[in-house]
Amino acid sequence: MSTQDLIKERLECLGDNEFIINMGPQHPSTHGVLRLILRLDGEHIVEAYPDIGFLHRSIEKMCENRTYLQILPLTDRLDYLASMNNNWVWCMMVEEMLRLEVPPRAQYLRGIMTELNRIGSHLLSMGIFAMDLGAVTMMLYGFRERELIMDLFEMTCGQRLTYNYMRFGGVSQDIPPEFYQACKEFCKILPSRLDEYETILIENEIFLERLRGVGIIDAATCADYGVTGPNIRAAGVPHDLRVTRPYGPYKDLNIKPMFWDEYRSKGPGSGLITVMGHDGDTWERYYMRIIEMRESARMVERLLDGLPEGEIRGKAPKAVRPPEGECIARIEGPRGDYYMHCVSDGSLKPYRVKIRCPSFGNLAVLAHAILGWKIADVVAIFGSLDVILPEVDR
Repeated sequence: MSTQDLIKERLECLGDNEFIINMGPQHPSTHGVLRLILRLDGEHIVEAYPDIGFLHRSIEKMCENRTYLQILPLTDRLDYLASMNNNWVWCMMVEEMLRLEVPPRAQYLRGIMTELNRIGSHLLSMGIFAMDLGAVTMMLYGFRERELIMDLFEMTCGQRLTYNYMRFGGVSQDIPPEFYQACKEFCKILPSRLDEYETILIENEIFLERLRGVGIIDAATCADYGVTGPNIRAAGVPHDLRVTRPYGPYKDLNIKPMFWDEYRSKGPGSGLITVMGHDGDTWERYYMRIIEMRESARMVERLLDGLPEGEIRGKAPKAVRPPEGECIARIEGPRGDYYMHCVSDGSLKPYRVKIRCPSFGNLAVLAHAILGWKIADVVAIFGSLDVILPEVDR
């Protein structure tokens, strides 16, 4: 059934106080070209249908007409706030098919860049989410700290948004000498800035009133819809691929799960933490990302201090031609479980490519999470899910 037929059917059975409105695709709080078809009873939402088909970039089909190396820049553009993570998962898959060894130094550099990318993504997510609720200052603060990360990326690979930094078997280039001190300085500055964010928002009565107990998504619902990342961890599920299926340098970091209230009362201790919530409400989904930024900065410091000497790239063939077969790779991106599946026919180009982005599951659950709430709550609940539309409609 088409969207228009669906709306027509619903219109024919509306109650006396019911009506249908469109929220988006130009609405500033839908963060892109998302259209929400909402059936309302007064101000309360009775039904919701997300309509995501406005981009149609066909990246998966484009991948089937390019060589494996030519596909790498396309991964930058799937989720432009997690370009390093997207680079990594594609490289991991090709390396698995080719049985390539990645030098330890390259693995650590990948870990440093992706954790910095995670912080940058969460800063923007936090800032835009707060702006949607009226706290414009937080958006400006988020961009302020994110600029420091962009400076580090520009220092390393010359780019500030889409990096194309990783290569099969390693990375494109080593970090410059000034990177170490600049990165250390950023990791030193960030915790005090996060303290400031918490003072502004976490202790704000209006902020708490709008988020606490709103849009609860429990663990079972997360599993039903394929929700991953901070959103499922907010529901108390310790699902983090850096913990459950450690890859790259995460095998050396020994990250452990911890509930946020224990984290606040006792601190993380000497170990590294992935944090969880209890209720899975809008406030906890927001707060997961605040703590994750703290822990990502600690991971970056740990990886910098343990950065081994050696090569930055293993021996990869110039013409990548994996043997016939198929392969899957997964990483923990800022929004959750990033999954790529490739089928090789032995040629220079993949036969089939399938990408499963975390934003798809995180958006799918929105129709469930907003039922019974009001229009103003839709803005808060949707913002807390941290969806990037271009990776949904690939």
